[in-house]
Amino acid sequence: MKIYCPSLKRSDIATTHKYLSEAIYVVSKKEADQYKKLHSNIWASPDEIQGNLSRVRNYVLDNSEEQEILLLDDDLKYFGRWNGNERKTLGEQEAMNMIQEGMLLAQELGVVYWGLNCLPDKGAYREYTPFGTCHYIGGPFQAHVNNPLRYDEVIFLKEDYDMTLQVLNRFRVNLRMNMYHYVAEQNTQKGGCASYRTIEREMEQNRMLQEKWGSDIVTFDRSNKSQKKKKYDINPILKIPIKGV
Repeated sequence: MKIYCPSLKRSDIATTHKYLSEAIYVVSKKEADQYKKLHSNIWASPDEIQGNLSRVRNYVLDNSEEQEILLLDDDLKYFGRWNGNERKTLGEQEAMNMIQEGMLLAQELGVVYWGLNCLPDKGAYREYTPFGTCHYIGGPFQAHVNNPLRYDEVIFLKEDYDMTLQVLNRFRVNLRMNMYHYVAEQNTQKGGCASYRTIEREMEQNRMLQEKWGSDIVTFDRSNKSQKKKKYDINPILKIPIKGV
């Protein structure tokens, strides 16, 4: 099993290696020397694949020798777990054990794609539903177990939503370990997707995602009851028509 972190223009601020020392930054050849000053584990990829996160993720899936691949964002801070009303932060070894357990569970269930709870809030975790089988898998933590599917390089800002739907459409099941969650900066720093992400482009990508999968499955929250006016949410809402938990 290998842990890969696509990274672009963040050689001075990437943080994932500080938490998981086994992480490998996937960077362009022209930025490799800069990243080597930050972390010893670097995969220098061709310059031309950068600038499109889906293309970078596909490069990793196509060229890694491992079948068990974890793709993490480069701004990960930690993994956590709720114990009652107390949130526990996992240490590095605990995090690695959790990842290995997830990979093993995915293999036993025949799942090719799995992840963690997207929200660290206590209200987002139901103690009696520690696992999900047909949920959205968020971009900061995407694990693959011999997954034959590839990211849509046209929908490169919503690639996690699209991969979630691809997997569920073909295999009818994924795995989300709801008892665990991740905490990352997520679009608050320079570089990475922020270098080409705009509201207009987000809206265009949402439109393309909805056209691909249909308005019954991909919807958006355009309301803001507190202000009593319409507001556009850049995060899609997936309504997955598959039975499961």
